[in-house]
Amino acid sequence: MLLATWNVNSLKARLPRVQAWISDVQPDVVLMQETKMTDKAFPALTFSEMGYESAHFGQGQWNGVAIVSKVGDRRADQLRSREADAEARIITATCGGVKVISVYVPNGRALDHEHYQYKLRWLDSLRAHVQAVATPTDRLVVGGDFNIAPSDIDVWDPKALEGSTHVSAPEREKLQALCDWGLRDVVREQHPDPKIYSWWDYRNGSFHRGWGMRIDLMLVTNQVADNTTWSAIDRNARKGEQPSDHAPVLIEVST
Repeated sequence: MLLATWNVNSLKARLPRVQAWISDVQPDVVLMQETKMTDKAFPALTFSEMGYESAHFGQGQWNGVAIVSKVGDRRADQLRSREADAEARIITATCGGVKVISVYVPNGRALDHEHYQYKLRWLDSLRAHVQAVATPTDRLVVGGDFNIAPSDIDVWDPKALEGSTHVSAPEREKLQALCDWGLRDVVREQHPDPKIYSWWDYRNGSFHRGWGMRIDLMLVTNQVADNTTWSAIDRNARKGEQPSDHAPVLIEVST
């Protein structure tokens, strides 16, 4: 089973690119973030015509998360969402016997900003949500835009980012607490080398200069990690006209 997570940075603006990528790659499950649309506007029919069931939790021009799947469990509640936050940042489904959670962690903005404190509280809520819907022995994938680079190896220049969000000790500790519950960063396990990034700023030619961060993660339980045969970050999806500033992250899991 091929699973992907992708912050599409406005599904309205990038639906043709998302359709083309899905048609080309043929993932079984896609977790999306920053759809930036209401539930009513979500193109469920478009994905249905492509062979995918979908669930979406949106709030308009901000945030928004979705799961599209062509390996549902054939249950009426297979794409039932579980929202832990009113800002449309988390949705849960069961797809092909694997519980998947699509998350869009708050950015944090600045270390002295209230939004940063909200980010830390939200990470606590995420851990509580994961604990409520699964156990460490389940087949579970928590994927999405975490807005945290787990370690210095996950950023292009730690010194340039010192004192900013995404790399601060408190948010990294919250992420580690989630992993300590029973999740593994399987992409980093399979790709231990530096310069493995999933996000590049639109400004200053960051993508071409290699000024990126790995903030889009696939955190999985042992049952999934031990059966992950392949993983990758699709840099090609960051190229071309009007791309998202994030690239899809993929894992292939034997079933």
